[in-house]
Amino acid sequence: MPAISASNATTFPHPEGVAGELDWPQPVAPWRLPVLLLGVVAGAALQLQQPGLWSAGAYAALLCAALVVGWCGVAASRPRRPGAVRHARVRAAAAAVLALLVGAMAMAAVSGLRATAYLQQGLDPALEGQDIRVTGVVSAMPQTNEAGTRLRLEVLSARLQGSPVELPPRIEVAWYGGAFVRDAGDAVDLQRQPAPVRAGERWEMTVRLKAPHGLRNPHGFDFELWTWEQGVQATGYVRAGPKDEPPRRQATTWQHPVEQARQSVRDAILDRLGRGADEASDPGRARIAGVVAALVTGDQRAIDRADWDMFRATGVAHLMSISGLHITLFAWLAAGVVRALWRRSTRLCLWVPAPSAALLAGVVLASAYALFSGWGVPAQRTVIMLCTVALLQWSGRRWPWPHVWLLACAAVVVADPWALAQAGFWLSFVAVGVLFAANPIAGKAYGTGAKGHFYALFREQWVVTLALTPLSLLLFGQVSVVGLVANLVAIPWVTLVVTPLALGGVVWAPLWSLAAWSLWPLTAWLQWLAQWPGAVLFLPAAPLWAGVAAVVGGALLAMRLPWRLRLLALPLLLPVFWWQPARPAPGQFELLAADIGQGNAVLVRTATHSLLYDAGPRFSRESDAGHRVLVPLLRALGERVDVLMLSHRDADHTGGAAAVLAQQPGAQLTGSIEADHGLQALRPARPCLAGQRWEWDGVAFEVLHPLAGDGAPAPRPPRPNTLSCVLRVVAAGAQAPSVLLVGDIEAAQEQALVARGAALQADLLLVPHHGSKTSSSPALLEAVRPRTALVQAGYRNRFGHPAPDVLQRYRERNIRVVESSRCGAATWVSAAPDAVACERDTGRRYWQHSMVPRSD
Repeated sequence: MPAISASNATTFPHPEGVAGELDWPQPVAPWRLPVLLLGVVAGAALQLQQPGLWSAGAYAALLCAALVVGWCGVAASRPRRPGAVRHARVRAAAAAVLALLVGAMAMAAVSGLRATAYLQQGLDPALEGQDIRVTGVVSAMPQTNEAGTRLRLEVLSARLQGSPVELPPRIEVAWYGGAFVRDAGDAVDLQRQPAPVRAGERWEMTVRLKAPHGLRNPHGFDFELWTWEQGVQATGYVRAGPKDEPPRRQATTWQHPVEQARQSVRDAILDRLGRGADEASDPGRARIAGVVAALVTGDQRAIDRADWDMFRATGVAHLMSISGLHITLFAWLAAGVVRALWRRSTRLCLWVPAPSAALLAGVVLASAYALFSGWGVPAQRTVIMLCTVALLQWSGRRWPWPHVWLLACAAVVVADPWALAQAGFWLSFVAVGVLFAANPIAGKAYGTGAKGHFYALFREQWVVTLALTPLSLLLFGQVSVVGLVANLVAIPWVTLVVTPLALGGVVWAPLWSLAAWSLWPLTAWLQWLAQWPGAVLFLPAAPLWAGVAAVVGGALLAMRLPWRLRLLALPLLLPVFWWQPARPAPGQFELLAADIGQGNAVLVRTATHSLLYDAGPRFSRESDAGHRVLVPLLRALGERVDVLMLSHRDADHTGGAAAVLAQQPGAQLTGSIEADHGLQALRPARPCLAGQRWEWDGVAFEVLHPLAGDGAPAPRPPRPNTLSCVLRVVAAGAQAPSVLLVGDIEAAQEQALVARGAALQADLLLVPHHGSKTSSSPALLEAVRPRTALVQAGYRNRFGHPAPDVLQRYRERNIRVVESSRCGAATWVSAAPDAVACERDTGRRYWQHSMVPRSD
């Protein structure tokens, strides 16, 4: 979890003398502005709660109504005759309510109109999965890893079978290299390696697209919201196989000069610091190069995943990418340099005062730095806040800090309403607000000199830690225990040494080497801190009410109030720290089928135990379902896995197992994996064999397949699918609801199970082999007779799972089919065996992708 330091939280400069309202001149009608701004933020927040958008006409009517209400409020607030003071308080209260209502209605209407216009540019569902010849300009510097290259294109034209078609203005595609690559459950066979691609180039290539469709899991990352904020309305991959028309570079254009410069600088850093290193003998050199590249160009993907884990564990992740801290620091330094130079010229000072020139230069240069760093959402927020404060100072208005804080907040929301759905927005503004409220007069209470600055840094970091720890637990379910200690060293070192050297390397390249050397001792120290027992505190995800109460409690503790008053905040913190998710009653169990793309991963929970059946696919060298989905999910649920059962060795079932085992040291490993499998080195696996039985909390578990001799050597080794572990789980009681988990068994194994009279009847069936044509035989379906069949398969996967013929067999028997690509994570409980709760239906929002109903 990226902690926010005091410096990072100070996303816009602290005005001198901030200590409440002091002697700052009040704005006219001081209540009116903050109420209006609060309405703007509230209106955007309410609009973001919509499961579906209204029509453009409805939003236009709402905007007109807001204007009418606003005009009526202004007219009503005017006194009827001079000197009238009767009912003044009533009129003021009514005017405040109207200002709140006007701000909320207007902002909700504007946000809805923007969202409606954006959705109208989306990808036509009829074009999904088609081979489309696209001409476009590379609009962002490409991202390259071992799997290939990811490209963001501005579409100029597109043709399908020679006829022009309309595509979204911006798409993102992967140009894969290598023989076999899995990407989010999609498998692509390509032989042609991607050619070097640079930002600003115009390319013609054949692509296969689909609407942005992410994995939907409880407390998981919202990929569809991220693509919405990025303006990407279609994703896919380049068709570059032997039978495809090859991609062609048409020209190098002048477009996107900033991205071209960013790519040149990033590649220069990696060439100088990392690409010449031997990964085997010097693996750390390339990783350090990635950190330096991220500090200069904002390319966070250049940082290795292991380093990100270390930075999050120590609470310094916010320092290792372009954030509000770096942009504000850059603004301060630029303003200081310009002020010093400006004062040397009397003529310039007479023309424009040095402070005003310095302020303008700081904002302009900080904006340029934010553009160079990729103009990410945090950078946009910082620049907007800097511009807001600068405009106030240029206009001669010195408002109380709550007014400034609300104005900056509202300015960010007006520019990007969907920032309210991002954790960074709340971390930044809560930290800024608490620091303003808790700040001593101009920070002068600590004196000057190194000692005074250290005490000021320590107190600010302590205040931010108190205020943001509950918020971090609410947003991420974790907090760095060593973050305070780590930030006290990392903040001054990174901001005053590493970052200036890294930025200076743009002018003189040897400074990049100095920046890399300065990172070595810091990363070594952070690695040591990250290895401390209990360095990171993980807690189950608490409900919103508990999180909000804890945030209020943390803010009260950080205030400069008497300790007797601060201690009253402690009861507000208790719910979030002691929260435990509800578990099934004894004798009952719950099943949660995670949305992991093309693969299996099913969590079975009883009153005091849990079993994870399979661990999902591996997406790339640095990404798998365990690290991306299962580990965060298990932490959010507060789960301690007792058994990890891997049905068989295929990568779409074992890809995330290593990450799960690392996070669950007490889990026993069982399954059908060979003795020399790599996972055996992490934890010895016990084979799953028919006849194995155990009971947890009154719930019975029984393995039905494979038999003891099924894996014996033969003229032809058995296929891994045929050895899949088949597990039946049965609740207690007369009704005894049950579940059957079957892995990737095929028709022959299904018939063998039926022939030997295995107890197969179940209320819920995990569809064999993701709905492949080779499975779900009529004999199995007749023996199981499930009420519900659950398919775990990737959206628009290349295998066509689930097959139409298989779905027809289920329909003929009136079996409800639930697909993970349509449902997201699916939850089933034995106490209500007829119902399945879908994550895509829970808390649905309009930016989330809705699949077209099946026509087959």
